[in-house]
Amino acid sequence: MVRKAVLPVAGFGSRMLPASKSIPKEMLPVVDRPAIEYVVKEAVRAGIKDIVLVSHSSKSAIEDYFDTQFELEHQLEKKGKTALLDALQNILPADVNIISVRQHHALGLGHAVACAAPVIGNEAFAVLLPDVLVDCQDIEEDLAAMVRRYHDTSAAQIMVEEVPAERVDQYGIVALEGDAPRAGDSAAMRAIVEKPPINEAPSRLSVVGRYVLPGEIMAILAETQPGAGNEIQLTDAIATLIQQSPVEAYSMRGQTFDCGNKVGYLRAIFHYAARHPDLGEHARAMMADASQR
Repeated sequence: MVRKAVLPVAGFGSRMLPASKSIPKEMLPVVDRPAIEYVVKEAVRAGIKDIVLVSHSSKSAIEDYFDTQFELEHQLEKKGKTALLDALQNILPADVNIISVRQHHALGLGHAVACAAPVIGNEAFAVLLPDVLVDCQDIEEDLAAMVRRYHDTSAAQIMVEEVPAERVDQYGIVALEGDAPRAGDSAAMRAIVEKPPINEAPSRLSVVGRYVLPGEIMAILAETQPGAGNEIQLTDAIATLIQQSPVEAYSMRGQTFDCGNKVGYLRAIFHYAARHPDLGEHARAMMADASQR
């Protein structure tokens, strides 16, 4: 059963400077809550109970956010601000654990995931990149579907979406055994390559930022040598895993927002503001007014 998730949050967020100079990029607000909360709650809705943050000494604000702040809660209770108090006390269910480990050197995504090995052990686990928000309004969430598929088949799940041909050299790209899966389905993978040249890409299916992996990937990561960018790439470890056990590409159904860059971050704010239960009407009116100017 998949009950643990790894969230690599140690990066400096240089694409979000200057805002990320003193605030972790994961703590930048998307409407009224930090981006990291959306990702953690996505994991929790998929049945995850242990959230492993692979962090850095400058990122303690993330851990603090999910901790209890007694003084603030006491003041809210004293002033009768029960709605705000409930919101703070119910960020996460009581049975969900936030666990933090350190990535002391920035040696790549594969290295970050490997830093969680002492907590993961030999168990299957999910990896969620906190830069990417995934919205699956009114349909089964993609991560939950990937976890269910893993439970049914024991095949690792890699979430993918199609990108324009001219952008394949910016992503991890998968090669399939057969036809591309329909949205919400999975198909067997035969290879995966990190940022291939445009004329050598095996497909246009890019890795999005959600993975469900068997515990054995940790042993593979321990032996993986630096690859693209002289970093230890999770993509390279998955390529090795494909030679040993089944790995599938899961075609996502939701909508993604890359909050690791300023344009994607703004798109996420507009999207989630328009849907907000309290602020949505005002947000939609402001956006309509701005579009007419």
